[in-house]
Amino acid sequence: MYHAVSHRPAPAAFGLSVAPDAFAEQMALLSDRGFTPLNTSRLARAWRQGERLPPRPVLITFDDGYEGVHRHALPVLSRHGFASTLFVSTGWLRGEHDTGGALDTMLCWDQVRELAASGTEIGGHSHTHPQLDQLDNAKLWHEAVHCRRIIAGELGTAPLSFAYPYGYSSSRVRRGVRSAGFTQALAVGNTLARRRQGPFALERVTVRRTTGIEEFERLVEGRALMRDFARDRTLTKGYALVRRARGGVRLLRPARDSPQPRGGCP
Repeated sequence: MYHAVSHRPAPAAFGLSVAPDAFAEQMALLSDRGFTPLNTSRLARAWRQGERLPPRPVLITFDDGYEGVHRHALPVLSRHGFASTLFVSTGWLRGEHDTGGALDTMLCWDQVRELAASGTEIGGHSHTHPQLDQLDNAKLWHEAVHCRRIIAGELGTAPLSFAYPYGYSSSRVRRGVRSAGFTQALAVGNTLARRRQGPFALERVTVRRTTGIEEFERLVEGRALMRDFARDRTLTKGYALVRRARGGVRLLRPARDSPQPRGGCP
């Protein structure tokens, strides 16, 4: 799981960013080790239909929709012929749907279309990037459905894959995302994705600014994950208890809103 790919990210995006040179080195390692990147829909389809996966399958995913994914990551992915999935928060992207609140320079829709044309799967990441489990049912439904409809309007194809903002979900959130039309969703558990996690709770491993190439190799090989992310797991479990205590409302489906017009890039 990546976020911004940038030489000089904004302070708010710094920790979860990676330098372009580091990203290129990490992709070269995947190539050298014989990994086969595939997108999220391809993985889900293979597991659902019992298809054989390619050798050493790996997902390369980007959350939010930072401009550096187009500027820095796309040339590297294209050079290696790697598939990837970009999960966009539609209200953060530059253009007609922009609601503000983004942490750094974001993609515009022309760039998203270029990524899609290159083979990158475009998935949903909500509209305004809220903590979905803290929303009431109407707002949860709107965040998922509005995001999906905007992507469909801009790209001509409705997205199938979703990634939960902040990596956290609850059973209510998962039901809401599924009812909005998504067929699989990714969380962040800092462990390898397994079929037993189910199509709406697939876990990913976080790549940070501080992730060196030796640590990256351990992550993709599935070694020492418990050690590398021990603190993250402790914090996640504690935070989950707090979040669940705040929630607990039932999912209700409000009336569908109207499709959104297409917007250009500034």
